[in-house]
Amino acid sequence: MTPAEVAECVRESRARSLELVADLAPEQLIGPRLEIVNPLRWEIGHVAWFQEMWVLRHGLREKPLRADADTLWDSGAVAHDTRWDLPLPSVEDTKAYMIEVRDRVLDRLSNGRATSDLLYLALYTVLHEDMHGEAFTYTRQTLGYPAPSRAGASVPAGGGPLPGDVAVPGGAFALGSTREALFVFDNEKWAHPVEIAPFAIARAAVTQSDFAAFVEDGGYRHAELWSEEGWHWRTAAGAERPVYWRRQGASWERREFDGWMPLEPHRPVIHVSWHEAQAYCRWARRRLPTEAEWEAAASLEPDPEGRGFADAKRRFPWGDTAPTPERANLDAGVGGCVDVGALPGGDSAFGCRQMIGNVWEWTASDFLPYPGFVPDMYADYSAPWFRTHKVLRGGCWVTRARLLRNTWRNFYPPDRRDVWAGFRTCAL
Repeated sequence: MTPAEVAECVRESRARSLELVADLAPEQLIGPRLEIVNPLRWEIGHVAWFQEMWVLRHGLREKPLRADADTLWDSGAVAHDTRWDLPLPSVEDTKAYMIEVRDRVLDRLSNGRATSDLLYLALYTVLHEDMHGEAFTYTRQTLGYPAPSRAGASVPAGGGPLPGDVAVPGGAFALGSTREALFVFDNEKWAHPVEIAPFAIARAAVTQSDFAAFVEDGGYRHAELWSEEGWHWRTAAGAERPVYWRRQGASWERREFDGWMPLEPHRPVIHVSWHEAQAYCRWARRRLPTEAEWEAAASLEPDPEGRGFADAKRRFPWGDTAPTPERANLDAGVGGCVDVGALPGGDSAFGCRQMIGNVWEWTASDFLPYPGFVPDMYADYSAPWFRTHKVLRGGCWVTRARLLRNTWRNFYPPDRRDVWAGFRTCAL
């Protein structure tokens, strides 16, 4: 990317962060002390600190803009449960700091001396901010705040359900990102050979009506459907249904931000934990795909002679061209999920739909390093979470398009159900 292109990303990501909190009152920007969210007033300062730290201080050896910045916003040093008690600057001063950092970075990118290393650091901080923008959005959902503003795109025509499986041949392929990629995170490095057996995977994610059948059949009450760890979680959490569902007479409703609505039967179930996904699979006599199977279904093409996979590997399910609204529901364009049968232009070579966008998809796989893993400059991005988290793939309706590709690995603990996660299944 050119300095001008990176600068536009810096400008746009900061504008979006400010937009995502612009309508919230000061008390909402602090909010209740919860393990699964940050106080938004702290988090918006953190994304600016991260950019100042890596671009201005690390990349250019400039002095800190605030003497107290590290003690306030360094997520590696400031314990999560203390972030509500910090002497944080006012909302106005925090936003002023965000703007000052942005403007200094833009100035350094426009002076004609931006090196490739500086562009890399600036882009890294943009993508970090994009990930926090998604967190800002699910924090608003968790706390029952109003929906954030949307881009105003119309919901795509068509949709409905998309039942059935597609067959994916077995064979060897390279899991992960190749060294030709312009930018990848450390946990995608590098492509390495794996071999998978033939399998059948659902064309689409599990829908709300699919999951409602599991709930109504007593899925949360039958211990035999759950792993030992999953049943312990279900019992401790008191989970009887997805976290934002409630029963209204004979029907189900779900909460979306600060409003309740009837279930949309053909939209993907969302806000379910890995444990809930596993229990559903046992009930349905299905299973979750491994991340290798997921990546194969998303990125590979069948060999024309019927012998496993072709050599080509796609950057996105539909090919190598960037996402568009006709192919993937991303960037908060329509303000939520769409039917699982929508957007046929985004199908993979094998016929899987919406493997990029709409809803994050849990896989069966533990989050582990690839062979030869070496942390990137931000060592806390991946390494602390290996072996305790599960892998999710594909992105969701609010994920920024510039973050994603078929090799992108997200990761959360198996008990998280506040995030924008659903799943698709495989045949046993």
